[in-house]
Amino acid sequence: MRPVNLIPTEERPGNRRPMRGGPIAYIIVGALAAAVIGVAVLAVTSNQISDSKAEIATLESETSAVEARAQALDAYTQFHTLREQRDLTVTSLADSRFDWQRVMRELAIVLPGDVWLTTLSGTASPSVSLDGGGGAALRASAPGPALELQGCAAGQTAVAGFVQTLKQIDGVTRVGVESSELGGESSGGGSTCQTGSSVAQFQMVVVFDAAPVQAEEGAEGEAAPAPEASGETTTASSETEGG
Repeated sequence: MRPVNLIPTEERPGNRRPMRGGPIAYIIVGALAAAVIGVAVLAVTSNQISDSKAEIATLESETSAVEARAQALDAYTQFHTLREQRDLTVTSLADSRFDWQRVMRELAIVLPGDVWLTTLSGTASPSVSLDGGGGAALRASAPGPALELQGCAAGQTAVAGFVQTLKQIDGVTRVGVESSELGGESSGGGSTCQTGSSVAQFQMVVVFDAAPVQAEEGAEGEAAPAPEASGETTTASSETEGG
């Protein structure tokens, strides 16, 4: 007799159960899973876009606030810049000013007892002209501050000693002797202080080459007329370099 297995086929152990819905069920499940994944990706992307837009809006708002604050502070920035420019201008002017007071004080200290001045002119540049003083030809060769001295000394030796003494003044680089004459009226014109043939009348220029050259400005210095005298004259002209 042939044995018959009465157990249903789908419940028999070790046997492959047949598909109840066929492959369509798996296709539907896969499509649903893909749809769920797509929706999730779309939601995440949408959230990222929204966050980026919100961040952009925040940055634009902060930028506008910073720009408004910068505009409000612009006046202070301009004032600060103007103040720096004025400070530089004042510093430049202070550095370029020549200390005439110091020079006059040192000249009074080193002036020998056998030399007396009749005219003293101080100018910041050769383009400055003075009424009643100056005019030495050697002044044109000095672009910066210089003193023009006229006076008398007890002889040519005293004049030479005075030239060396002038070099002791701080800042003096050259002492130019325009003329030095004995016993008469100076060939350079002007008054004379000579009272005898042994008295030398001189005209010289004291130059400060290392001093800063200033722009055109008014005359600085003093000029005084010399008393009149007469006598025989001899002329000597030289220029000396000083340290």
